[in-house]
Amino acid sequence: MNDAKHESLIEIRQLRVAFNGTEVVHGIDLSIRRGECLALVGESGSGKSVTAHSILRLLPKKTVTTQGNICYNGIDLVHASDSQLRGLRGNRIAMIFQEPMTSLNPLHTVEKQIGEILAMHKGLKGKAARARTLELLELVGIHNPQHRLNAYPHQLSGGQRQRVMIAMALANEPDLLIADEPTTALDVTVQVKILALLKSLQARLGMSLLLISHDLNLVRRIAQRVCVMRAGEIVEQADCQTLFSHPQHEYSRLLINAEPDGEPVPSVHAQTLLSVDELKVWFPLPKPLFSRERQYIKAVDGVSFELVKGKTLGIVGESGSGKSTLGQAILRLIDSEGGIRFGNKELSLHSQNLMRPLRKRLQVVFQDPFGSLSPRMTVQQIIAEGLLTHGIGTPQTREETVIRVLREVGLDPETRHRYPHEFSGGQRQRISIARALVLEPDLILLDEPTSALDRTVQKQIVALLRDLQIRHGLTYLFISHDLAVVHALAHDLIVIKDGKVVEQGPSRQIFAHPQQPYTRALLNASGLVFGG
Repeated sequence: MNDAKHESLIEIRQLRVAFNGTEVVHGIDLSIRRGECLALVGESGSGKSVTAHSILRLLPKKTVTTQGNICYNGIDLVHASDSQLRGLRGNRIAMIFQEPMTSLNPLHTVEKQIGEILAMHKGLKGKAARARTLELLELVGIHNPQHRLNAYPHQLSGGQRQRVMIAMALANEPDLLIADEPTTALDVTVQVKILALLKSLQARLGMSLLLISHDLNLVRRIAQRVCVMRAGEIVEQADCQTLFSHPQHEYSRLLINAEPDGEPVPSVHAQTLLSVDELKVWFPLPKPLFSRERQYIKAVDGVSFELVKGKTLGIVGESGSGKSTLGQAILRLIDSEGGIRFGNKELSLHSQNLMRPLRKRLQVVFQDPFGSLSPRMTVQQIIAEGLLTHGIGTPQTREETVIRVLREVGLDPETRHRYPHEFSGGQRQRISIARALVLEPDLILLDEPTSALDRTVQKQIVALLRDLQIRHGLTYLFISHDLAVVHALAHDLIVIKDGKVVEQGPSRQIFAHPQQPYTRALLNASGLVFGG
């Protein structure tokens, strides 16, 4: 029995992968045992996703050269025919991806998308396919699955979409499930649930699980063995407990210790910059037939707080809690009721035209730098756009300003004529910060600015934001579900659930002594323990 348990399901030997002649994976050896969870960890660009995609030969043939052997049940997948691969993909070897919203078809219902897989590989249609779909949705923990059959991806939460992706991957009871960053885009509480789900499904179905991740704190919850990749090479592999208690390679130690640290910057101001009073954002639902009462989604429901100049207010909560809607309302990007006082101006009384001059004082940095930067504009054009819009400076002085701001955010000014796709994720986020900083704002709204980044890069961005806050006296509204990042930056904290504030106060106090069960659940899900 023990021999069967340790028998290899996948054997990778001397795998080399090159893109247009440039090698990115350098002769790695790796085995995935039957029934185990193996984690492949490393930063973006380390080669872990390329390795995983090579197993199913998902990399583009025209630009990619693959050498070595990947053996599964006597089949060398590197040299397998297209028909052999079609029989394995989604059948014996399945994959779930990082962002379910881009992996699911927005035009098809949940039932149709799962049904296509069942029809292709199992020949199931009609009532049999529906029964199996319901069974799968129940298996992955979708509540009231019969009510979700006709739902489209945009009608589901992030966690629900990822559960649907897992259901699709499990439809044919695969021997191996490859999970490529399956929790990166999710809240901490949802991350814990998805990992627990994957762990229980692996044990129940006896399948092997290859987990791709850059976050070792998540890996330690689920993996039996860990392989650490750096620059296309495996630098260390060991069982999970050994790796975390006695990491041998300096890069492994770097990843393990990559939590954002430090304290919020000292604040010397006492002047209130932003005051929000009983702010409400209610979205009307279609009025039911024969009903006089209109129902509302209360996305933000009576939120009040004050933010002192030079300080950071952390806004935390799960997806759908209302934190991003609150940020958009404060910036007057959506309609709201209640008071929003910025400096000596009541923003709730300002029309969009009157808001325009104030926009330079209120800037925003978004979660996904790749999605928020125009791919058709150079870095110079992206950063200078705000200056041009507000009529600030001449072409020469604008270029000088861009050069200065790029230096401030730690980027080489000589790269200003490049395009966003030529930069890493961390570099793109620095460009986004430079775009906000160039207008010398008083307040910057940071909406999940680090959640799409590696832990080591997150640490660098947090240090940068702290440095800029000291240098320019900036005030931050920091929206996040990542409590480690919030703890390192925020002076004060508000915790939002279902549009309402459930707890607020000094950050250090809430982290040390949370009063509400919801706050404690967020802290527990983060896997972090703060002072007491």
